[in-house]
Amino acid sequence: MSNQKELIKIEDLTIHYETDDGIVKALNGVSLSMKEGETLGLVGETGAGKTTLARGILALVPSPPGVIKGGKITFQGNDLLKFTENQMRNVRGNAISMIFQDPMTSLNPVMSVGDQIMEVVEAHNKEMDKSEICKQANRMLEMVGISADRAHEYPHQFSGGMKQRVIIAIALACNPVLLIADEPTTALDVTIQAQVLDMIRALKARLNTAMLLITHDLGVVAQNCDRVAIIYAGEIVEIGSLHHIFKEGKHPYTLGLLGSIPSLTKNVKRLSPIKGLMPDPTDLPPGCKFSPRCKFSCAECNENVPNLYEVSEGHWVRCILCKDEVQHG
Repeated sequence: MSNQKELIKIEDLTIHYETDDGIVKALNGVSLSMKEGETLGLVGETGAGKTTLARGILALVPSPPGVIKGGKITFQGNDLLKFTENQMRNVRGNAISMIFQDPMTSLNPVMSVGDQIMEVVEAHNKEMDKSEICKQANRMLEMVGISADRAHEYPHQFSGGMKQRVIIAIALACNPVLLIADEPTTALDVTIQAQVLDMIRALKARLNTAMLLITHDLGVVAQNCDRVAIIYAGEIVEIGSLHHIFKEGKHPYTLGLLGSIPSLTKNVKRLSPIKGLMPDPTDLPPGCKFSPRCKFSCAECNENVPNLYEVSEGHWVRCILCKDEVQHG
């Protein structure tokens, strides 16, 4: 991956939802980057800020109440946060596509699936004539394993797994360079889940698309990702390669997530979940956001927000326990 060009760089992105009940601090200074063709897994509990980050990249944060307080998203050399709505329309679905969480609500129930794919192709390829657009839509359906004969059918005629395939066809219709997959298999049963992920992987390799895979399932990450970012209460707490996270994970939250996965080799009676709950995003604790749940917490943790420390090349951890391990290159 090292010789590939940087595709997107997110710097210090902060997004709040300003409501009558208080300010929800959804993202607090998130920085990430991805290379062309790379798959980055974004892992965290519900409410950690994963979907807000995805929506932030595509300028789909509902406003009000969502406010982008600061940061920079450099994509192919341009800051997306400075784009007008019209410019963003050209990016969405064309250069960056998103597979949303729930296939049941992502499709238009009164349009045939073929028309829904054609709509995307047409929006970004004004010069194509109707027959070419139709061919491309049929090609996309075949690519995701659905016969082109079914293009005239409606979403209710498809199962959950098939609907998710249609959504993937729509997302990939314009050969995006970046695909954001937000929990793409949440609503599906395990066997269909595996099929859908295999298919995304194969299509990604074929089209050389980079992918941001948002999930809370570390098993999915292990099979599909090159690098992993762990997010907690709107902050990246650890980021590194698969090996760094699964074999050399250092942040207490990462260790907690890994500890709550059932083991095939150890004979244990109970899993060891992380005690407590994620903090209320309208009332975040000072200092380290994880310290109220952390068994290694000390006075300094409660006062100062720790920095991200680079503990080995490409492996960053937000924890004062790692202060002494910093690489001095």
